[in-house]
Amino acid sequence: MADKYPTSAKVYPAEDFGMLSILDMLEYFEKHGAMRVSDLHIKVGAAVTYRVDGVLAKLKGSSVTTEIAKQLIYPLMSEAHIQEFENKLTVDCSYKIGSLQFRINVFKENDGICAAIRALSLDIPKIEDVGFPNTVWNDIVNRKHGLVLVAGITGAGKSTTIASLIDRISEKRACRIITIEDPIEYIYQQKNSLISQREIGRDVSSFVDGLRSMMREDPDIIFVGEMRDAETIAMTLMAAETGHLVFSTLHTRDATGTITRVLDYFPAGRLQEVQNQLSLGLAYVICQKLIPKKDGNGRIVAMEILNNNAYACANLIRTGKIEQIYSQMQTKVKSGPEENMITMESHLARLVKEDKIDLLEAQKWANNVTTFTDMMKRV
Repeated sequence: MADKYPTSAKVYPAEDFGMLSILDMLEYFEKHGAMRVSDLHIKVGAAVTYRVDGVLAKLKGSSVTTEIAKQLIYPLMSEAHIQEFENKLTVDCSYKIGSLQFRINVFKENDGICAAIRALSLDIPKIEDVGFPNTVWNDIVNRKHGLVLVAGITGAGKSTTIASLIDRISEKRACRIITIEDPIEYIYQQKNSLISQREIGRDVSSFVDGLRSMMREDPDIIFVGEMRDAETIAMTLMAAETGHLVFSTLHTRDATGTITRVLDYFPAGRLQEVQNQLSLGLAYVICQKLIPKKDGNGRIVAMEILNNNAYACANLIRTGKIEQIYSQMQTKVKSGPEENMITMESHLARLVKEDKIDLLEAQKWANNVTTFTDMMKRV
């Protein structure tokens, strides 16, 4: 297959660049930086398209044909991944070139084969450079147990935030860190900690199987790439309860919605049990968005942070009064083990006041525009 679909084959005609290979397309990420150029989309019937600063930008070129799509996409997959794609019509995989790692999803749609390729820098950013609005990250990297959920829409930088936290932990102390990812995104360097990264489909069949075996592998810190179902969530909560520091992600837009999403996975008969588990095991919810900078040079993170070490928040989760948590985030904003919280609207208002993002842009990303407007008057 490698002979039939070489990565260097120049098969796509672009008006401004001439004939391009898939290698040429991936090198574009290195040239401009993964923080600015985040995704590449290859779709039959459309021009090759990048996502630059969160906005789609099509190359001036011909529409991709089925054969061109195969010549661009298949070189990035192993024989096993190609076979899986042809059998299941979708596959997740990864590809490394130069200083970048790419997360790839290949799927079939109405017009034929399609690929979404996400760029991830191999250089994990320092935690100080991620963009936390306070020093809560310092509390997290010093924790010994509990669940830290990083939430946000696709492309919000969740993996980057978790990678920065784990990398700092690995620098600070000797821990046994085990990850289960689908696919592996950032490659961690072996520093003071001993790190094993397992990929779904290659090293383990599922998140649940990985979590089951992990309990016999002496981990201190666990990273579950995504909590996708009730069984994975239940086992993740159990790991947090039994003395491990656990990181995971969810696709939600705010902190209260993250807690609601977790609870919604379970039937009414188990709700009280899970509320108790979550109130005891949850440490932090960090919900983030990437906002275009005012100067047009890339994007900046805006965060909402829930600290469940505060008794009031834990009690609201245990009693199912999730709607009252937002008010706790509005008031518990001082530095301290039971505070260090912030709402998305507050952080957006702060970024506007610091002239880092535009007011109208901030309004578009606010979860509640009325609350954001009020915060602009207070900051």
